[in-house]
Amino acid sequence: MRLVLAEDSTLLREGLVRLFDEAGFETAGAFGDADALLAAVDGIAPDVAVLDVRMPPTFRDEGVRAALELRRRHPRTGVLLLSQYVEGTYANELLSSGEGGMGYLLKDRVSSLEELRDAVERVHAGGTVLDPQVVRELLARRTDPLAKLTPREREVLQLMAEGRTNAGIAGQLFIGIGAVEKNVTAIFQKLGLEDSGTDHRRVLAVLAWMQR
Repeated sequence: MRLVLAEDSTLLREGLVRLFDEAGFETAGAFGDADALLAAVDGIAPDVAVLDVRMPPTFRDEGVRAALELRRRHPRTGVLLLSQYVEGTYANELLSSGEGGMGYLLKDRVSSLEELRDAVERVHAGGTVLDPQVVRELLARRTDPLAKLTPREREVLQLMAEGRTNAGIAGQLFIGIGAVEKNVTAIFQKLGLEDSGTDHRRVLAVLAWMQR
């Protein structure tokens, strides 16, 4: 089995290469950042890629985004995320793709070489390997975005869904237009609807209400 590895810690990277060698795997490439792995992976055609989540330059989610790009280019390559952190947004996207050959383990909770070898083999076989702590954290983050809204904000959003203007909402709720505008702004913020200049936030908010 041919592996590629992306891990910014030199000590840990070299240690993992030795562990994989001891487990009987061939490490075809070991890289200090996700960009280097992606630049080389097309010429390696690995069976499994093992990536840290947070790597240079921002140390936020480079590994998960690289995993998504890797799966786009090479759908049959298994991906094992090995990290100290649970990164929610892109990890959910990766896991929600419905494709097998995916794993997410926390470094501190991998207790033996046998456990790591088993995870790599299961990912290579098309299975899914998830640390229970990862599952708990990802599920906890999949909350209803409308749950963040106050009762008044929910009333305003419901009237928006009925097609009422801010003036119409103000009249229905017996409040000023300024108060309506304040609630609408809060709704956009709590639903994560930023003013991109291309998306109609009012429509997106209504869609969120309809999908509840």
